[in-house]
Amino acid sequence: MSPVSGDVPSGVLRHALDGLVPYEPGKPVEEVQRELGLERVVKLASNEGPFGPFPAAAAAIERATAELNRYPDGGCYRLRAALAELHDVRFEEVAVCAGADAVIGCICQATLDVGDEVVTGWPSFVSYVIDPLKLGAVPVRVPLRDDRFDLDALLGAITARTKLVFIATPNNPTGTMTSRAELDSYFDRVPDHVLTVVDQAYFEYIDDPAYPDAIAEYAKRGRQVLVLRTFSKIYGLAGLRVGYGVGPEPVITAIGKVRRPFDVGTPAQEAALASLDDTAELARRRSVNREAMTALHRVLADAGFTPAGPAVANFVFVDVGDASALDAALLREGVIVRPMAPFGAPGALRITAGTPEEMEALGGALRRIGAGAQEREPRS
Repeated sequence: MSPVSGDVPSGVLRHALDGLVPYEPGKPVEEVQRELGLERVVKLASNEGPFGPFPAAAAAIERATAELNRYPDGGCYRLRAALAELHDVRFEEVAVCAGADAVIGCICQATLDVGDEVVTGWPSFVSYVIDPLKLGAVPVRVPLRDDRFDLDALLGAITARTKLVFIATPNNPTGTMTSRAELDSYFDRVPDHVLTVVDQAYFEYIDDPAYPDAIAEYAKRGRQVLVLRTFSKIYGLAGLRVGYGVGPEPVITAIGKVRRPFDVGTPAQEAALASLDDTAELARRRSVNREAMTALHRVLADAGFTPAGPAVANFVFVDVGDASALDAALLREGVIVRPMAPFGAPGALRITAGTPEEMEALGGALRRIGAGAQEREPRS
């Protein structure tokens, strides 16, 4: 195979990208199977739900295949209208993009100039840092306190150059939430020149009465906020990429100016629409997830690990010491988890709650790894 030849002229590539480390997705299941010769691999790395699309969504996807020779509705009109009705907001206050992650990228493009600042907790979702860096903006990473966002510290880090503050609740990767009282206090004090992005990608999993609905309680009450939601998690549509943001009309209009046309495909739009009315399936999955999280905590406790918490979504963050070694050992056992070095926590792993069979596979792998480690320990 011949390499593509030719030098890139000096100055063609943007200097803002020089030190940027791109997002590194985990290896696909098929590649792990091929590399290690495994018949079965359990993926607990990416916080997807363990179930596929809702039944009505699966049927909608099948129907949509007949129109795949046509471009999708570039404005996501029907989905935007349905989401506006669901949340009792105006059509012009809803942006639909190819995942909540795409909304993050768009709001950064719409707001950030070179040298502008973005404040967020750390470790947290890497796009809050990577997307500003792409634009020559400056991410200000505020350490978590007890594995939770420290909103007082976030407020203290805001300067005249701050354009955006990202608050993930629950936080990815630690799984911990920010309460209504904490957010109320934050919004009472945040300066007027700042747009706050509240990322609620795991909203549907949570039934804690102290957890706020940021659309109803902040966006609809006139706060300077963009609230993010997604269909990638409990709705089982991660492979289709569809998420949305709700916020002030000028912000949504600006997102529309930088958003790529046709970025949300027809199957994604139709599946998301079909998912909105199935409240019974939503409740069932929420209940099943609570059981899965209990099983995951039990498996980790049996192995001697204590996750950060309380974790309120569908994953846990656990300090394991030598995360690289344990990740590699689990991979050899056919279990894929997520090392947290890219998120700023090199000693930790993030592990997604799965089906009972997947939790049993994780437990068995940890037991075998533990037994192997004991056998290798030198005797005195």
